[in-house]
Amino acid sequence: MKTAVVTGGASGIGLGIAERLRNDGFHVATLDLNPPEDDDFAYRADVTDPAQVAAALDAVRAKLGPITVLVNSAGLDGFQRFKKMSFEQWQRVIDVNLHGVFHTIQAVLPDMLDAGWGRIVNISSSSTHSGQPFMAHYVAAKSAVNGLTKALALELGPSGITVNAVPPGFIDTPMLRKNEQAGRLGGTVEDHIQRTPVRRIGTPADIAATCAFLISDEASYVTGQIFGVNGGRNT
Repeated sequence: MKTAVVTGGASGIGLGIAERLRNDGFHVATLDLNPPEDDDFAYRADVTDPAQVAAALDAVRAKLGPITVLVNSAGLDGFQRFKKMSFEQWQRVIDVNLHGVFHTIQAVLPDMLDAGWGRIVNISSSSTHSGQPFMAHYVAAKSAVNGLTKALALELGPSGITVNAVPPGFIDTPMLRKNEQAGRLGGTVEDHIQRTPVRRIGTPADIAATCAFLISDEASYVTGQIFGVNGGRNT
């Protein structure tokens, strides 16, 4: 059995991905700032801190062996007019959404290189295609993740490692519902559903299904791709 690590795996999209990979037969460990207490394979780590990441992954290896699958789902959003955005606000969102991906990939890469096989899936955002007002830091970070994905796919492909990104569209998560209550969505959830060609909101399971394919052996010829799952809203 291969060992997979999912960051941000305590809720939302990350939780859906972790559950799907377990059902597919992987050993799965999760990294999160708020891991569930009843999960022996859930580890507390701030992905912006390389020391915390390294310690958590060493603990995963001790229990489950080398890590050859990584899904970067940890994320932090933010809403602020650009002219009022402090550098601290900018930096925090960049740290989580971009630097966190850097730290986790660097930490697992030796295992994948030793195995001559690996799968990396980065969860980016459909806002990298459409833009999003008041979220310049978030859109910039997720756009950089897409670029990092393409660069690493070229660099790591000869070593048997694929690297792809999945930018979700409008997905029903606790974060989305919190933003709906705060009036940050530019309309209700139903308004967004009516603007989505398939006429429904997405689910974490939709994202998890795409990740499962990209991690599978059937996807060994798929790398460097930005694989949108968005109901047709962004292509």
